[in-house]
Amino acid sequence: MPETGTVRPVTLRLQDRLAAQLPKLVLAPTVIVTLVAVYGYMIWTGLLSLTSSRILPVWKFIGTEQYGKLLENDRWGVAVENLIIFGGLFILICLVLGVLMAILLDQKIRAEGALRTIYLYPMAISFIVTGTAWKWLLNPGLGLQKTLRDWGFEGFTFDWLVNPDRVVYCLVIAAVWQSSGFVMALFLAGLRGADQEMIKAAQLDGASMPMIYRRIILPSLKPVFFSAFVILSHIAIKSFDLVAALTGGGPGYASDLPATFMYQHAFTRGQMGLGAASAMLMLGGVLAILVPYLYSELRSKKNG
Repeated sequence: MPETGTVRPVTLRLQDRLAAQLPKLVLAPTVIVTLVAVYGYMIWTGLLSLTSSRILPVWKFIGTEQYGKLLENDRWGVAVENLIIFGGLFILICLVLGVLMAILLDQKIRAEGALRTIYLYPMAISFIVTGTAWKWLLNPGLGLQKTLRDWGFEGFTFDWLVNPDRVVYCLVIAAVWQSSGFVMALFLAGLRGADQEMIKAAQLDGASMPMIYRRIILPSLKPVFFSAFVILSHIAIKSFDLVAALTGGGPGYASDLPATFMYQHAFTRGQMGLGAASAMLMLGGVLAILVPYLYSELRSKKNG
């Protein structure tokens, strides 16, 4: 029989080897699911966009013909135009409001905790709930317009929700209401991490607080600006549930965004190949934003 002194080192080596492999074993299921459910379906969608698939996948490859049809599709043109308007206004207004609210809370006001909770609360709500709530508020027959007319303002009109030329701005209003508090939290964290010694030195030199914010603090928050821009751009490009709950893409398809276009054509109109092509263009848009961001982050870490 082997001696106890010989068995114990072998057992310890096995335990050490198992302990070293345990993190890999724990992470393996997550890695496999991510590879299959995320990257695998990206590749599958890319292949579908090169086929003539309609209701079901058909592996008859037709090259980039679906992309040609997509670019000639008037509804896709409307969706892209709406995305430019919606995304541009959404990002700009969220950044401006987020910075202003963060500066307000950075003044150590008495009700900071309550205000921070109020500003952040909409972010805890899903876009479906947000869209439904704002649909009631903006409905001419139920919400703001009807209320003010009942109060005696007979000439007040706010019918953007049913106006094809204005409905996209309803999406902007709802999205800004939900996301500006999150941007505020990002900038508030950045403001609280600002170099206090530099601020005190500027104050001793006679600089006013507005000038300190404009010349010292805000320029030092460029990484926060960039991160907020990337996050908001991602939200804008993939916006689907807000449109589905608030406007349903209507009137007609006046408030379509690329995400709703993709869903409609891939799953309800029997044009799976065209829907896959639109999904790949959306993925390209996301990558066009993420790749420079990741490159900048990796380069800064390498230089640092």
